[in-house]
Amino acid sequence: MPTNSRTPNRVAIVDVNSAKSQVLAALQQHGTECVHVQSPDPDVVLGQPFDPEGFVGGIQHTGDVGATASALRDYGVSCVIAIGESGVELVAQLNAELGTPGNGLSRPNCRRNKYEMILALRDAGLAHAASILSPDADEVIEWAETTAGYPVVLKPVASCGTDNVVACASREQVRAAHKKIMASTDRFGKANKTVLAQGFLEGDEYYVNTVSRNGRHHVVDIWRYYKRRDLASGSFVYDYDEPLAPQDPDSEKLVAYTRQVLDALEIRNGAAHAEVMLTDSGPVLVECAARPGGAHAPDVLRRCFGTYQMDLLALSVAKPDEFDRLPTGALPLLRGVRSVSLINPKDDGVVPSHELMAEIRALPSHAYTSMWHPEARRLPRTVDAATAPGLVYLVSDDPAEILADYQKLRQIEGDYLYDGGSREVRAAGVPA
Repeated sequence: MPTNSRTPNRVAIVDVNSAKSQVLAALQQHGTECVHVQSPDPDVVLGQPFDPEGFVGGIQHTGDVGATASALRDYGVSCVIAIGESGVELVAQLNAELGTPGNGLSRPNCRRNKYEMILALRDAGLAHAASILSPDADEVIEWAETTAGYPVVLKPVASCGTDNVVACASREQVRAAHKKIMASTDRFGKANKTVLAQGFLEGDEYYVNTVSRNGRHHVVDIWRYYKRRDLASGSFVYDYDEPLAPQDPDSEKLVAYTRQVLDALEIRNGAAHAEVMLTDSGPVLVECAARPGGAHAPDVLRRCFGTYQMDLLALSVAKPDEFDRLPTGALPLLRGVRSVSLINPKDDGVVPSHELMAEIRALPSHAYTSMWHPEARRLPRTVDAATAPGLVYLVSDDPAEILADYQKLRQIEGDYLYDGGSREVRAAGVPA
């Protein structure tokens, strides 16, 4: 029900996506009500029909920012926040129209368009990857052979989740990857009309989760990515992530650089998820999203850090004075944790049953499992984030236990997990 008066206990969320339960729970614990704004292509953006339960109202945005802002003004929202990638640009526009805390608009596309992002870093004097944007594969090849050198990484300019991110070591690979990207749509259903190519960054890759208010950046946690490169396709597959302790010598470098990146991208309010390569010459941005990172197990993260990014985002909008009193450094690590991406190594697999997954759940350090597809569905070989079967969190005070359980998990995957049927049936020689 519209109120016609602004209240700190009512916020708007654009394209809530699969994080609906998390964001609602985090905000509602502070007595904050939520209004939902749907972008024009809900089936493409969300992948499922929007469920209005838990919201005090909803608005379908049809492209008129002024009209949507007027409707939000009637609801009395104190700010608009982005949860998914699809809402990042609209959130900035709505906050500017409403005069509510938001992010800068001197470069309106730099928080979605990865090439504009690089230009913003360049103009701020920050380290950045050598890059070229071109719809012409020959131009990319010439740039690779005269400027960047091989390998180079090709990707869509505004997608996410390792979508069509390919490392190319030859002109033939560049041509094939470029053709594939140009012939496809990105994760949001938009046609790829050009391709971003970047010099390959050597080093260890991390992501830094933050929450900002009025330009003051609070670091939540820092994790190191461990990825595999699929030799057949050149694409990158998530293996596992592990947090970096705040006292680690690399933490200070990553935090200082990430704060500069946030300033360069004019991320002044809300959550951000920055992916940074720590090279021999220092940190270099891979990309930065002006929304929360994907957190699939809030209870696990609270066990390991005491809180997590969505909790702090909710606090920043519901109780800003309390948020401002918090330390701005990364949270201390309370327990060891590894987030393991499941990997189907077979060209043709089957999503395992709940019964078969019991062997994973029985691992001593197992804390949480999330499967991303229904049981028994055909499953292609994992080549990127979209084709991963799910993820598993392992938590223990003993690093050796986490390592042993990780190795056992990968053994189970390679031996039988995605074959279909049960281990006992196959052991008896009966076809699954």
